[in-house]
Amino acid sequence: MTEVIYDDGADLGIIQGKKVAIIGYGSQGHAHAQNLRDSGVEVRVGLQPESKSRQKATEQGFEVGTPAEVAEWADVVVLLAPDQHQRHIYSGEVAQHMGEGKTLLFSHGFNIRYGYIEAPEGVDVVLVAPKGPGHTVRREFQAGRGVPVIVAVEKDASGSAWQTAWSYAKAIGGLRAGGITTTFTEETETDLFGEQAVLCGGTSQLVQYGFETLIEAGYQPEIAYFEVLHELKLIVDLMWEGGIAKQRWSISDTAEYGDYVSGPRVISPDVKQNMQAVLADIQSGAFAKRFIEDQDAGAPEFTKLREQQQGHPIEETGKKLRALFAWEQPDADYTDGSAAR
Repeated sequence: MTEVIYDDGADLGIIQGKKVAIIGYGSQGHAHAQNLRDSGVEVRVGLQPESKSRQKATEQGFEVGTPAEVAEWADVVVLLAPDQHQRHIYSGEVAQHMGEGKTLLFSHGFNIRYGYIEAPEGVDVVLVAPKGPGHTVRREFQAGRGVPVIVAVEKDASGSAWQTAWSYAKAIGGLRAGGITTTFTEETETDLFGEQAVLCGGTSQLVQYGFETLIEAGYQPEIAYFEVLHELKLIVDLMWEGGIAKQRWSISDTAEYGDYVSGPRVISPDVKQNMQAVLADIQSGAFAKRFIEDQDAGAPEFTKLREQQQGHPIEETGKKLRALFAWEQPDADYTDGSAAR
């Protein structure tokens, strides 16, 4: 049975006794910084002088410096910049300040798993990964709850890396929900696979194909949108609450029977074989190499694919429909992908 660590299994005083630098103030960065501060931790934020997030972090009461400045000051350096930028920030500004006894902390193991960042001897390397977006991490913390976390230690130079990691996990609210031990390799490979095969890539493609099938058969796009996208949240919420079994228990007998007889026709065994091929590319480093090389070249493939997908007819249909919903709650942070993230 997997052991789950809760608040009473970690000492908050450990991280409260350290100076923490949060490098990056995006989705995860703003949530970690604010949750840590609310837990009594001394925090500074590291951002480039030209960063658009500087004003936001300053307005929210943080002392902001360059990544180099805050890395030199801190005992714990938390790299929360996008994966493709972390190695440049680390090599250019952080590495020279990672002296013996310090901790380098990540929320995704990408750069350690694929060797883009190598910490010097004497430095603890740990991972605390909330299983949810940063906005949820912050919102749940403020509500007195938390988002589950998974925790790993790659290098325990000090002999107390695990204690530091669990203390940090407690400070951001993760142990209110529970924390599970993992490794950098397991976290990275399963996270990438989940995103690509099911949560993002698999789901997005399934929804688009369903929409296209109904439209090509002559049905109204608005009705197709409701059936393949809008109601998806209701189904996923039921799965989240009680697994696939609760989802099937909650729907009609007609829907449940259709689940059993038609699901395997759409998601056939060859889909699982394709998933295994996706996982193989993640495990071998082929996906990481393709992503980083494209980013280093200015992201031509990434940009082209983003533009293609934003032009799918389901996007225009959804935009028009959502504007009519009485309960619409637009996210002020959403920029439809056109702005830099």
